[in-house]
Amino acid sequence: MRLLFLIVAAGVAACATQAKASLTVCNKGARTASVALGRFNGTDWMSEGWWPVASRKCSEVIVGPLDARYYYLYATDGGSGTWDGGTLFCTRPSPKFSIAGRGRCAERGYDQRGFFRIDTGQAPNWTQSLSD
Repeated sequence: MRLLFLIVAAGVAACATQAKASLTVCNKGARTASVALGRFNGTDWMSEGWWPVASRKCSEVIVGPLDARYYYLYATDGGSGTWDGGTLFCTRPSPKFSIAGRGRCAERGYDQRGFFRIDTGQAPNWTQSLSD
């Protein structure tokens, strides 16, 4: 009976760990931030957005275990707050977008933004904070 309890407890713990796996963005700034994600999906580079992340709140950008070491983020609060970097991806101002490929953004009718790299170290989940 004790062995059965340990097996069930281990299964519950494994499920709880998997359920919490995600890429989460926390906004420590004073204004709501709009977040875009860039990544390699196994076939092509792609960018997706926008996830609103309210001030002093967190939002899951990827739900489930992460399958890559590197992800790329771009965020803006619509004012002076921008979190960016040197890796270029295409974006679109619409509320939601999903764009395959990183090149020729303007030719394809998209904006181009510089995203910063997140190194998850192959962790199944990651939380990234945006600070003022």
